[in-house]
Amino acid sequence: MSDLDAFITGLPKAELHLHIEGSLEPELMFELARRNRVDIPFASVEEVRAAYQFSNLQDFLDIYYAGANVLRTEEDFRDLALAYFDRVAADGVVHAEIFFDPQTHTHRGVPFGVVANGLLAGMAEAEAKHGITSKLILCFLRHLDEEDAFKTLSQAQPWSDRIEGVGLDSSEVGHPPSKFERVFAAAAAMGLKRVAHAGEEGPPEYVHEALDLLHVDRLDHGNRSLEDSRLVARLARSAMTLTVCPLSNLKLCVVDSMEQHPIDRMLALGLRATINSDDPAYFGGYVADNYRAAARGRGLGRDALVTLARNSFLGSFLPDEAVAAHLARLDAYVEAHA
Repeated sequence: MSDLDAFITGLPKAELHLHIEGSLEPELMFELARRNRVDIPFASVEEVRAAYQFSNLQDFLDIYYAGANVLRTEEDFRDLALAYFDRVAADGVVHAEIFFDPQTHTHRGVPFGVVANGLLAGMAEAEAKHGITSKLILCFLRHLDEEDAFKTLSQAQPWSDRIEGVGLDSSEVGHPPSKFERVFAAAAAMGLKRVAHAGEEGPPEYVHEALDLLHVDRLDHGNRSLEDSRLVARLARSAMTLTVCPLSNLKLCVVDSMEQHPIDRMLALGLRATINSDDPAYFGGYVADNYRAAARGRGLGRDALVTLARNSFLGSFLPDEAVAAHLARLDAYVEAHA
């Protein structure tokens, strides 16, 4: 391991863009399939990994939803969450704000409470085991209609004190943020934070809608914002956090190569960009792998990497005193490795 690799691994950081279902590694997929006697369309772990070659977002989503079918019980969701935290504990992650897609499961007959209780149990166990704090963000599937999202928000009511916010994910093109304006307003009235995927494959107009209609507190991806200079200026002026996912962008052909990734340009433009893993089991790397890939591809030095880590805490939904404590820990780490 190079000095820079080791520095990245130890760098205290938060992860703000992680789909917990997207951390389902093939080995766990097979284990849960056996446990629950569920048939999956793959004969081996190797065959699953071979299928992880995507030309676009929809190719990935088709396999993603097939894999999620093995998740049936609270124990499954607990094991899924704990497996993720076990991995990122070795990546320097000290706080994570994770997405989950309840509609993926309730549409299969798995009750909302099974999903939420299992994930919350895994999160609590991870904090006790690794000291990693975490928050849960409920995502609406944008290829479904808003009425279905309202139904999901209603199902979430008994857990509203343990859910930090709502998000918007799944197929972006053809499903603009405006489609979910009313349900996001209802979530805001409940005191929930709002985030949304926008500007990954969708145009800059989707980012404007996320800001103006959904009133998001954080923007997921946001790459295509760079096509609109006035939008970039607005994002920089408001210190809007962008949760950027380099290996996801590469795997889903948002960029042709890591050498073309805009992460350093985002920082140069004054954007509060962060680095995250998105769906690490499918995209070939957890958060430290994404830092390393960006560092190699764009020649990022320690200062840029520290800025990205700092942004991850500033962009989190942690209270101010917790953010300050994490930033002090980050500064101490940097000073010790000067």
